[in-house]
Amino acid sequence: MLLAAFLVTQVANAITTSYLHRGLTHRALTVHPVVNGFCRFYLWVATGMRVREWVAVHRKHHAFTDQPEDPHSPAQVGFWRVQLGNVGLYRTAARDPENIRRYAKDLPQTTLDRWFLDRAFLGLAVGTTILTVFLFLIGFPVWVGLLAALIHAFSYIMLSGSINAVGHWFGKRPYDNSATNNQWLALMTAGEGLHNNHHAAPTSARFSLHDGELDPGWWLIATLRRLHLAEVRHDEVHLKRAA
Repeated sequence: MLLAAFLVTQVANAITTSYLHRGLTHRALTVHPVVNGFCRFYLWVATGMRVREWVAVHRKHHAFTDQPEDPHSPAQVGFWRVQLGNVGLYRTAARDPENIRRYAKDLPQTTLDRWFLDRAFLGLAVGTTILTVFLFLIGFPVWVGLLAALIHAFSYIMLSGSINAVGHWFGKRPYDNSATNNQWLALMTAGEGLHNNHHAAPTSARFSLHDGELDPGWWLIATLRRLHLAEVRHDEVHLKRAA
């Protein structure tokens, strides 16, 4: 049960950072249509995420980092409100149609979105069913699959909150911005814990910018690249001023 929940969460984290964050949001890479389809489906069944909303909220975060307009800044609303209430803060920003219009106009709603991928609860129901049936077929009772799905949901939500809370509260700041680097968090979130690096070079597909930094999300991207399933926007690091 715990292993299943861990694997589902880690795959969700890897797809969130490599495809949704670095790819769709910052255009640091593009992926093959087959990879795109798999990522969209997995995000739907494992997170219920509407990609346009996530992209819009995150782009607004970069536009107003730790300012009053930031959708989820611990500097503005406190560490614990972001860590424990990140979902609520996210939903408030995501429900604002002006945010979607302004920050995600390059991602129009498709027919597939309208009928399936924007229906979060349907996706989560499908994902829970798939996980439960799989575990049942290999010999586990139904309750194990259901509990594994709940553990995954809790883990994914708390880790997402940590990226915004811990990643703007404490850790190393090698670059002049308000985000922080925490290697332990990066290992738990497929590289997202190297948040100071990301704010310093948001269009970089690689978050590990210094010796000794580990970025599992970049390992996935590099593998897809070798398989000719992804193209990286640029290999050199383009640093920006304080973000």
